[in-house]
Amino acid sequence: MSNIKRAFQNGKAFIPFITCGDPDAETTEKLALAMADAGADLIELGIPFSDPTAEGVAIQEANLRALSGGMTTEGAFRIAENIRKKSDIPLVFMTYANVVFSYGTERFCARAAEIGLDGIILPDVPFEEKEEFAAPARAAGLASVSLIAPTSQGRIKKIAAEAEGFVYCVSSLGVTGVRSEITTDIGAMVGLVKEANPEIPCAVGFGISNPAQAAAMAAVSDGAIVGSAIVKMCKEYGRDAVPHVEKFVREMKAAVAKA
Repeated sequence: MSNIKRAFQNGKAFIPFITCGDPDAETTEKLALAMADAGADLIELGIPFSDPTAEGVAIQEANLRALSGGMTTEGAFRIAENIRKKSDIPLVFMTYANVVFSYGTERFCARAAEIGLDGIILPDVPFEEKEEFAAPARAAGLASVSLIAPTSQGRIKKIAAEAEGFVYCVSSLGVTGVRSEITTDIGAMVGLVKEANPEIPCAVGFGISNPAQAAAMAAVSDGAIVGSAIVKMCKEYGRDAVPHVEKFVREMKAAVAKA
């Protein structure tokens, strides 16, 4: 069984996101291990990029803080490698095509697989162009995670049929960020995915910021993804964020587990 599939084996999954190097490399490692201890089922590690087009203000600012602090792609690899030495929690990188391409796509995928990453998410790569990255990732043993959005509509089944690892269901139009309510019919999106690929797990992200939202999204999918709410804690508390994030993840996992 793949490590990603294992994340969805024990009920609904809770998937937190953090940006590598925000507030610094050492704290990123501590955050990941604390989140794993708090019940996270899979962790998304963001590799910072200067123009993160899918992100709202909170994660844009995290990217800039990390880059200003000297975080690099190689630095993100070192963080992931250190986490993997202490935990077997499923790990995926979330970054942008230019980061992978400039590092060297085959080299990036081989390095990620070598240190124990399980997959990669590239939100700026359209489905029709994904093989440029998905093929080298697959060759290295990494899942190339696809996103579906409310605008995908007629393409959802096609995307789902070729999906690897899990499907990232985007809850709302626009960029990442906290939202007061989510009005998209997630259940219908997930239903279309499952028709095309019954075995692929679906996790919902973009806009989830509290236990009630997480439970509502998990009730109609296989899990909830939270990034901006956690990144905001990193901004507020800096190197002291670990216990605050750990408590939040524990609460969110408990809410998702009841869904």
